[in-house]
Amino acid sequence: MDQNSSSGNLIIIDSDPRVLRVRTAIVQVLVWFFVYIDIFMLFTFFSKQAFRGTARYILFAHTLLVDSVLLLLTDLVVLFGYFNVRIPVSYCIVLCVLMGIGVKNTPYTITAMCLERYVAICMPLRHASISTTGRTMAAIAIIWAFSSVRLIMDLIIFTVLAPPGYFAMPTSCYYQVMLVTEWHNLMYVIFNQMDFVIIMVIILFCYTKIMLAAQAASGENKQSVSKGRRTLLLHGLQLILCMADLWTPYILAAVQKQSPHLYLPIRFFNFVAFTIISRALSPLIYGLRDKKFCLALKYYMSCKV
Repeated sequence: MDQNSSSGNLIIIDSDPRVLRVRTAIVQVLVWFFVYIDIFMLFTFFSKQAFRGTARYILFAHTLLVDSVLLLLTDLVVLFGYFNVRIPVSYCIVLCVLMGIGVKNTPYTITAMCLERYVAICMPLRHASISTTGRTMAAIAIIWAFSSVRLIMDLIIFTVLAPPGYFAMPTSCYYQVMLVTEWHNLMYVIFNQMDFVIIMVIILFCYTKIMLAAQAASGENKQSVSKGRRTLLLHGLQLILCMADLWTPYILAAVQKQSPHLYLPIRFFNFVAFTIISRALSPLIYGLRDKKFCLALKYYMSCKV
């Protein structure tokens, strides 16, 4: 979810009640459909010891779990907007922090999955010793730490700068509630852009190395490398969609000035594309493209528990 706009005054808000109901219904269908898929894949992951002991499946399950929680929290805020519920700033901050961690967690985890594929393809002899279960869990802990540190900084700055009585004020829940000064908002934007640049550099590095490995490979190994390269491309697409949230507030601000009548449709499209659909790519990338995981899914879908 875009921490500037998507979580507050959500894109379903419209003066026409019929449009409002349709947009709310679309969001409900998409959110619960993808949450169901994520939960079913998590069930499949926990049902197989082979998956629980493999680094890439552990990272995949972590992504599914975080995305499911984020979608449910997002849907809660959507329903607040639909029923015009305003909550105290103190409660809104709790939701913002949880959603903010989820927003940061997904691209960091995808980056870790790309690095895991790089190690598996470019350093196959060291892959087993590097991508152990213990190190994977340590990587997840580091991801959570990096995802939380910026939120904690924002929370501390907000607590110091917030005027008296601000915490009790009723508000629509969105992340800018915590950004009470212009310099704090600017710092937030700069750090987000730095995140995007660093992540894209890592992805490009991994993709270049895998491309070189593909040129040097032959036979079955070449097919495996090519599959890894396609996986990395899909991860890159998913990251771009997730990180596109960083630019939507500025696009929407320009649209609101130039073409106000297009503001709500574009905002709704951005929410569906960059908040919901971007999270739906994880099951496609690893759940359906991975032969072992896909076979396990088919097994459990046929109720052979």
